[in-house]
Amino acid sequence: MTAFRSLIEAAWDDRSMLKDTEVQNAVRGIIDQLDQGLLRVAEPVATPNNPETDGKWQVNDWVKKAVILYFPIAQMETIEVGPFEFHDKIPLKKNFAEKGVRVVPHALARYGSFLEPGTIMMPSYVNIGAYVGSGTMVDTWATVGSCAQIGQNVHLSGGVGIGGVLEPPQATPTIIEDNAFIGSRSIVVEGVHIEKEVVLGANVVLTQSTRIIDVSGPEPVTYRGRVPARSVVIPGSYTKSFPAGDYQVSCALIIGQRKESTDKKTSLNSALREFNVAV
Repeated sequence: MTAFRSLIEAAWDDRSMLKDTEVQNAVRGIIDQLDQGLLRVAEPVATPNNPETDGKWQVNDWVKKAVILYFPIAQMETIEVGPFEFHDKIPLKKNFAEKGVRVVPHALARYGSFLEPGTIMMPSYVNIGAYVGSGTMVDTWATVGSCAQIGQNVHLSGGVGIGGVLEPPQATPTIIEDNAFIGSRSIVVEGVHIEKEVVLGANVVLTQSTRIIDVSGPEPVTYRGRVPARSVVIPGSYTKSFPAGDYQVSCALIIGQRKESTDKKTSLNSALREFNVAV
């Protein structure tokens, strides 16, 4: 693996090296490791008896570089699946029965992504470099972008968009931690980090610049790029002044904390009902 990494780093700085068979084999080897879940683009760095590392993630930027370098060496091919035809550089994942993954027509996962046993894909899409944990449901028309990291027992509801990130290589991918519930048509992009057991209401949009305002206490507390663990979040807006006048700008509101008594598999409506919010 050290040799692979050295070749990837060298080829990143000198793309002419992509003509070398050894470099191509290194790139393909990394993508194969991603496909098997033996490598990850990003991973938690928590260590025993060290609370300072809790919630911290490490980005393996050299692995992401390998994903980017895979595209110029891959060849366009026609992919036939029954009556369907695709024309692409990256093949689709196969052998889902052996992997213990349920895949409903017309769900697609690209080679180089990893689905833990117990993942359920409704008609949805998982891109290269992504990691999806056991017990997670990727619901109808939900998309998991390149290199996104999805934890275990997560529910990505219908139409959810989890953004991908490839460049810059050191950028943190979008992360959804264990037992989170992402409501219908929500969008989480630009490397936003959703911590464990968060509940996002329907239509919440989170980017790195989105204000995430905790309004559950006597004074508002604003976050950006991260939703704290167990938060219950709904769409909101605040007034911002522009040269043309005052207008409402979208934000996200943390209205409370998910209760210990709330089942981790709870529906969105059940979680929000505790706060008398209908979404």
